[in-house]
Amino acid sequence: MLSLNIFLYLVIIFSSVVHEYSHGWMAYRLGDPTAKNAGRLTLNPLVHIDLIGTVILPLFLLLTSGIFIGWAKPVPYNPYNLSDKRYGSLKVGLAGPASNILLAVLLGFLLRLFTAYYPMFAGVFPPIFFELIGFIVYINIFLALFNLLPFPPLDGSKIFEDLFPRYRMQIVSLGFAGIFLALMVSFYFLPPLAQFVFQIITGQRF
Repeated sequence: MLSLNIFLYLVIIFSSVVHEYSHGWMAYRLGDPTAKNAGRLTLNPLVHIDLIGTVILPLFLLLTSGIFIGWAKPVPYNPYNLSDKRYGSLKVGLAGPASNILLAVLLGFLLRLFTAYYPMFAGVFPPIFFELIGFIVYINIFLALFNLLPFPPLDGSKIFEDLFPRYRMQIVSLGFAGIFLALMVSFYFLPPLAQFVFQIITGQRF
């Protein structure tokens, strides 16, 4: 069990790093070099580690309850440098969750392939191999959905602000309480939704 939790933790770190790198990559593509100049436009996990989101919270939850939630240090960007002034921030905000969904879809396709032709792969890969791929797919789905919640400081709050600017002050006023609201929603509502998305992508239940 401990080894599985360690594996899940490493997957969370990797997926969170890809998530944050994608924010910086999209900002750079749109003309903002802030992340690159700060040394954050890299997949090196050491520069993206957040003490609470990457170390304390995910390890505590995994080792005590088996629940996994985590995030990396947000990649900085300057919206005034973006070439797309109207939807640039929206694109940067979506890039992180989109990267997690892309990972889930690619690995989910492999899982479908392995399942469909299991006799062919059974002698090459042990059953645990397919289970671990399933874990990676599910974690990335969950991270994407979690970060899309419209509560600050998650990506969803920035996306919501761009789509509905008239409600910006209501979102901003939540402040740090937003993360607690996000955690409550994630515990009660995200697991069945993530399960549903997992089944769509892989064709099987998690």
